[in-house]
Amino acid sequence: MATTGSEEKIISTACNTHCGGSCVLRVHVKDGVVKHIETDNGEEPQYRACLRCRAYRQRLYHPDRLLYPLKRVGERGEGKFRQVSWDEALDTVAGELKRVKETYGNAAILLRGSGGDIGWLHGWRCVDILLSMYGGYSQSWASSSYEGGNFATAATYGSFQTRHSRDDLLHSKLIIMWGWDPANSIMDTNTPWVIARCREAGIATICVDPRHNASAAALSDQWVPIRPGTDAAMLVAMAHVMITENLVEKAFIDKYTYGFDKYRDYVLGKDDGQPKTPAWAESITGVPATTIADLARRYATTKPAALIGGIAAGRTAYGEQYHRAAMALAAMTGNIGIHGGDPAGRNWTGLLGFPFMRLGRGMYGGPNPVEQNLPPRPYSLTTRGFHAPGHIHIAKIADAILKGKAGGYHADIKFFYTVNTNYLNQHLNINKIIQALKKVEFFVTHEQFMTASAKYADVVLPSCTFMERNEITTGEGFPNFGYMKKVVGPLGESKSHLDICIALAKKLGIEHYSDLPEEEWLREIAKPSVIPNFDEFKEKGFYRVPLKEPYVAFQKEIADPEHNPFPTPSGKIEFYSQRLEDMKHPQITGVPKYIEPWEGPNDPLAKKYPLQLVGSHSKVRALSQFHNVPWLRELVQQAVHINSIDARARGIRDGDMVRVFNDRGEVIIPAKVTERIIPGVADLPQGAWYDPDEQGRDRGGCPNVLTKDEVSPGGANVTNTTLVQVEKVID
Repeated sequence: MATTGSEEKIISTACNTHCGGSCVLRVHVKDGVVKHIETDNGEEPQYRACLRCRAYRQRLYHPDRLLYPLKRVGERGEGKFRQVSWDEALDTVAGELKRVKETYGNAAILLRGSGGDIGWLHGWRCVDILLSMYGGYSQSWASSSYEGGNFATAATYGSFQTRHSRDDLLHSKLIIMWGWDPANSIMDTNTPWVIARCREAGIATICVDPRHNASAAALSDQWVPIRPGTDAAMLVAMAHVMITENLVEKAFIDKYTYGFDKYRDYVLGKDDGQPKTPAWAESITGVPATTIADLARRYATTKPAALIGGIAAGRTAYGEQYHRAAMALAAMTGNIGIHGGDPAGRNWTGLLGFPFMRLGRGMYGGPNPVEQNLPPRPYSLTTRGFHAPGHIHIAKIADAILKGKAGGYHADIKFFYTVNTNYLNQHLNINKIIQALKKVEFFVTHEQFMTASAKYADVVLPSCTFMERNEITTGEGFPNFGYMKKVVGPLGESKSHLDICIALAKKLGIEHYSDLPEEEWLREIAKPSVIPNFDEFKEKGFYRVPLKEPYVAFQKEIADPEHNPFPTPSGKIEFYSQRLEDMKHPQITGVPKYIEPWEGPNDPLAKKYPLQLVGSHSKVRALSQFHNVPWLRELVQQAVHINSIDARARGIRDGDMVRVFNDRGEVIIPAKVTERIIPGVADLPQGAWYDPDEQGRDRGGCPNVLTKDEVSPGGANVTNTTLVQVEKVID
């Protein structure tokens, strides 16, 4: 901590507000008020913050911050509340928990938590621990961002730790960014900076994406446009080129992989009579066969090369097949376990993506009794030897509330608890979610603003921001631990998630919920880590993990496979998974395959709704956070992006108000006419706040009004599999 003058202090802290980065912030505080925020100006490499956190003061002091507990007085969704005391709010929540438990049982309680500000102590797990100690609850499952990738990574490698440190990209000779836009979504602090350095060093970069996104424009040498949901077809066709032109690394395949012969048979068409040639893929993907073949040859012959399998293409119907097909190419080219390569696995991890980034558990409330008494859910994989918890997929929460046991679910949900998530806004099929939120008997949320979700709550408990409490987080582009230091006290009567749960535990009669103060919990969490001195870490707000060289995933497995087998059943990288085959699901296949998605360009529904909708990530939001920050709203207008060909066919000009619609809902939004998206595709960036008019048409620009609450067989959350029509609004 440094001082400037006699009054103003500069407090060093860390940020990890779900934008994909973990950065250093230097917060200027005077008389207990944040006056200015700047970023790292110390040793190289600097962990420099993006525009979101540089604008955080406007979020912290926004006039709409929720500072007191609220209790609903109007109809659900009206947003009418009265301010109440913490005692009344918590008595109400505790009373409803007791009533539901006594009347229906613990399985009638459902919790949905998410990332929010990514940390280790103050998160949705606070509520998980509380409810587990209260007898359990029904647990939802799946990562909104990467569940298809989780499934694919577990099947192929048996480990989720599949990424390199970002500086290893400087050892590459070729970088393929597939469905990956780090210039907007950060994908770890300094990632765009590293790729810019790669370009300066002459390392070729290629972007595969339906949009000529910011990374394609600023960081790439070549843009390969592709139809959404068809990525696996192109990857399989690239495998065909490598196999038929003898470009595969046979020695690597023989030594380190399992089941390649079965994958080869599929690629060559021995299974179904259809060779997966570039010409076959061209008709599916819209990518010219020559482009597919050229990219395959280039990736196979440029050593080493990094294929970065981004998240976006996995958030589609059968998105797990895309991830598996990308990993198959990495194995076929021998780009695993070496500097400059990449396993094409999980490339953004959130927490603990490297084995040396270990932290302690901290608080623990024991197992969730409800989930412990349920059989393992089908079609799931684990790398830890026990069945994965949760029996209601996040995309099916509304369906579960509406249908309950009569619809095949294990419980009738009566009490809904959300924390660290703007659930209604960020999940599929908003209009169905609204029906569910009107049906559930009680709904409570922790929130900082009156979001679309909070408007439907019976009680809103005001939670503080990361600047108003202490926390530990991690960053993994250049591995680091961050101490998210409290720079000001909680505004109004807002509390941290932990403090809310401590108070609620007392109301529920739960003893020993938290036996340590906040700092002692953080010390316990840091104990097993590589942080050498907690007090110094706390003071500086940051600890850079020293590495002798860039970290490479699976380096030990490749260097010494006899003593370091892959944690798969075969001990090798699996092109073919017997575990998947044994599931006996027609669309969970033993080898990676292209399966035509629903609501794709060949779906009969495309005659009525001919445009494929994707929801990109905006540089001015972190999911739905920062939507209401004035400085950021000035930079980017929420609009639907469509190609000029599609616009002309509909009589639409840039800036015209249009309706984006399908059978599930309608959005009224300005049109952005651009050549930076391919014909047949529309992009409505995700995270904008749902704001319905009197007719129920969304005026905020939220794409989940239009998405379908369907689940891919491997659990992928299908936010980018949606057909819509766009028409000009006629006043």
